[in-house]
Amino acid sequence: MNRTLAHASLHIPERDAQLDADPSESQPVEISVVIPLFNEQDNVIPTYESLHGVLSELGRSYEILFIDDGSSDQTAARLVTIAARDPAVKIITLARNFGQTAAIMAGMDHVRGEVLAIMDGDGQNDAHDIPNLLAKLDEGYDVASGWRQHRHDSLLTRKIPSWAANWLISRLTGVHQRDFGCTMRAYRSWVVRELKLYGEMHRFIPAFASMVGARMIEIPVTHHPRTKGTSKYGLERVVKVMLDLMVTIFLRSYLARPIYLFGSFALFCFVIGFLAGVYAIYLKLVVGTSFILTPLPLAVITAALMGVMSLLMGLLAETLSRTYYESQGKTPYIIRELINFDGANPPQARSNEIACAESPASSE
Repeated sequence: MNRTLAHASLHIPERDAQLDADPSESQPVEISVVIPLFNEQDNVIPTYESLHGVLSELGRSYEILFIDDGSSDQTAARLVTIAARDPAVKIITLARNFGQTAAIMAGMDHVRGEVLAIMDGDGQNDAHDIPNLLAKLDEGYDVASGWRQHRHDSLLTRKIPSWAANWLISRLTGVHQRDFGCTMRAYRSWVVRELKLYGEMHRFIPAFASMVGARMIEIPVTHHPRTKGTSKYGLERVVKVMLDLMVTIFLRSYLARPIYLFGSFALFCFVIGFLAGVYAIYLKLVVGTSFILTPLPLAVITAALMGVMSLLMGLLAETLSRTYYESQGKTPYIIRELINFDGANPPQARSNEIACAESPASSE
């Protein structure tokens, strides 16, 4: 069965002769745009066409990095078609679905731009907001975040959990933004150059950026209702966000001084144990109640030990995870192939490979 690589609506206008030149991969560009995708075959081409039109009008050099996060539909095929015709488009295909954060991290590890913009590929972000975000960076800000002021999502499953999470994250991290879940953002490259993301932590990038002294601003952006494909998010991500928030708070406030956290908790346990002991002695001497007749000492000691062990094991595992990845130069994703990078298969060759592999002649 033949795979359809082209799309009726795909239209790539002729590029300027200067941009048609094949610059060295080591040559930096001014703007890099990273777009993570997972089973978004119907949104790939509209997203590219809108983004291509906006970036072409800026008059600045750019590259577009599409990250295929293990899609099982025609997303990869349509990306190959686009990349074969536009050398500014680069494709990173992950070996399987690692999640949005890992996909964004893969893009961040391979960008060459002085400025990095990130947007979703589900058709809900608007590429026309990118110039506004870049304008804020030109004013001197280091991070320009989008705020979905008029959000077109389900009230119960998306908006209410998001409002609650935004309020909690803002209060606990001290970074006052109204929409931490909006992927539409622009960064100066130095802000994210050494950043490592795990879990669902892409939404906490502003919190990490504030740790390095980045100047940040939040501006309203357009949010379209989803008209193609299905959402990949559900209420189950609330638990993941809350757990990642705990890790973020630890990394932000106690990474360089963990004794403050552990010592405070140990002190609290000592106080509880002391008060429980005093009360147990009071019951023994004044009321005449034997130690073995009240479960209070055992309950307090057991609860304290379980709390300390659970918390320390979790934080220790998180620290060991970062040591494992960063000390060995490992990444939380595996790349299956690179397109339009040095040493990678040319898009046209890759397209021919797919066509040959699926033609009737090749199956005989």
